[in-house]
Amino acid sequence: MKIRHQHQSEKIELEMTPMIDIVFQLLIFFIMTFKIVDVEGDFNIKMPLASVSSGEMEEELVPPMKVRITAGGGGQLASVALNGRTLFGGFDELHTEMMNLIGDDAQIQESAEVEFDCDYNLRYENVIAAVSAVSGYRTDSGEVVKLVEKIKFAAPRPGG
Repeated sequence: MKIRHQHQSEKIELEMTPMIDIVFQLLIFFIMTFKIVDVEGDFNIKMPLASVSSGEMEEELVPPMKVRITAGGGGQLASVALNGRTLFGGFDELHTEMMNLIGDDAQIQESAEVEFDCDYNLRYENVIAAVSAVSGYRTDSGEVVKLVEKIKFAAPRPGG
């Protein structure tokens, strides 16, 4: 009995046309489902220069303000304090205080600086609400009024 070995090599080819069709279908799907939304917040981050200039330092019109935000159970907002004074109205009172301190003076707006000291387990939405309260507001006509552009964060720490 003779066993015949077939040494025919069958070449397997991959069809590229269906793969290209699927890629285009996915591309069209993602383009059609893309939703353009408004920018969540305009955070103008100005990094410090590598070296301090030899010129005179400008006198600050408003001293740096410190906002302490503590978290309660589950990361919920427990309290808000501005320069050591507890604000019982939360972020609304914080916004009002910022408007009273800064007002419409462009020089004060440029020199104003806020440092946030937040608890480690504070929910992110509370931090964004605080940043929104101090950074500015939108008028009834849709015009954006900026209050504070210099915002920095202290290292997060546990509540207490």
